[in-house]
Amino acid sequence: MKCKLFNIYPYQTLFILICGLLSSCEDFVDVEIPDHKIVSETVFNDDNTANSAVVGIYNELFRSYFSAGGRNSIHVMAGLSADNLQTAILDNDLIEYEQNEISIQNSSNLNLWSSAYNIVYMCNAVLDGLQMSEGGSATMKDKLMGEAKFVRAFVYFYLVNLYGEVPLIQTPDYRENALSPRNTTDEIYSLIIDDLESAIAVLGNTYEGGERLRPNKFTAMALLARVHLYKGNWERAETLSNQVIVESQTYELLGDMDQVFLANSKEAIWQISPIASGSALAHTKEGNLFIILGNPNYATPVSLSSNFVESFSEEDARLTNWIHAFSTENNTYYYPFKYKVKYASSGEITEYSMVLRLAEQYLIRSEARTHRGKLPEAIADLDRIRGRANLSLIANVAPRIDQKALLDSIGTERRRELFTEWGHRWLDLKRTGNISNVLSPIKASWQDTDALYPIPEDEISKNPNLTQNNGY
Repeated sequence: MKCKLFNIYPYQTLFILICGLLSSCEDFVDVEIPDHKIVSETVFNDDNTANSAVVGIYNELFRSYFSAGGRNSIHVMAGLSADNLQTAILDNDLIEYEQNEISIQNSSNLNLWSSAYNIVYMCNAVLDGLQMSEGGSATMKDKLMGEAKFVRAFVYFYLVNLYGEVPLIQTPDYRENALSPRNTTDEIYSLIIDDLESAIAVLGNTYEGGERLRPNKFTAMALLARVHLYKGNWERAETLSNQVIVESQTYELLGDMDQVFLANSKEAIWQISPIASGSALAHTKEGNLFIILGNPNYATPVSLSSNFVESFSEEDARLTNWIHAFSTENNTYYYPFKYKVKYASSGEITEYSMVLRLAEQYLIRSEARTHRGKLPEAIADLDRIRGRANLSLIANVAPRIDQKALLDSIGTERRRELFTEWGHRWLDLKRTGNISNVLSPIKASWQDTDALYPIPEDEISKNPNLTQNNGY
């Protein structure tokens, strides 16, 4: 059976956080659920079990539709919505995203929404349990609350950018939240910023066990730098990205592009491990889905768009290292090759799914500096990305570039550098106000209201206070 956690009560969620660490839903579906008091005492009054509850959140990130990197993930949906991906098979749900004609009954959209909110509920359950607990060490409690707030902020960042105004759920009680209306984007961003600032205050500088799978304070800073970039707070975005780049002394922009997406890569700020699947699988879901080694099918339903592939110059190292092709008698399919392992049923895990990495921080700092009129410094940051890609440096070929042209160049490099990673292209087009100018010439049915996804019909039918986005 398939386990859906979104519409369950909060203390069932707590129980699943523990029992589901490395197990499938079938392993515990018939177990009687303890009451709230027992769960709180058992889980959150002990450092080890409280830590296990937070590990359950990271495991769910690998399994969740929203974040796993599979066919219903942000990587695919937002890539199709923009101009980087195209469908390679006949799949109506995916075609709706590609054509920006998403129906309110689209099952992929429901999976995206529900799985994201499921993670929010898991974070809220942990935060509630930690706040009520009387046992365990204060240091561990602060750390775990910082991690849960970071993940909650991360999920809400995507919910608000994909759907606009959404319900802001901050408790684990589904009964209390069942009729929650939508909150304003300002209210949602306020929670995101508060959560990330709280996380920065309590998280340490290093990674637990050397594995870049749980956030440290620089992970929270990296996401907060992005948030302030989106909000147009240029000075704050520059300061935070600078702290990650310079003050952390942890991260490195790798010269060998085939090393970037390896497990615990020096460029990685935060990753998700396949070990969370609870099985012996040793590949990322991105590698399994994107790499095309035969005729496209349900398991490999998308390819890179010709529009995107043609945006690279021949000397760009990303074209060589991060894009490959599979040809049939009638077609050639270009596919992302950032992850090199398509399928591994056992053995050493060599790749982790990349969530946040250093290259984005250089691009954030470059854009923030450009808006602040610090063009030479902005050019230097952008040239770090261009130089690694074997492209000519702007400092050499266009040292007197103006602000608008430099912002355009940053947008181009963001598209080429961050493709098929967490929907960057789709979100960039929206936040910069370029989405209609770029997509309307190539998308026959494009309307301005397509910039937001519809609230799933199933959710609106259950909550009369939940309204629909314009255009749906």
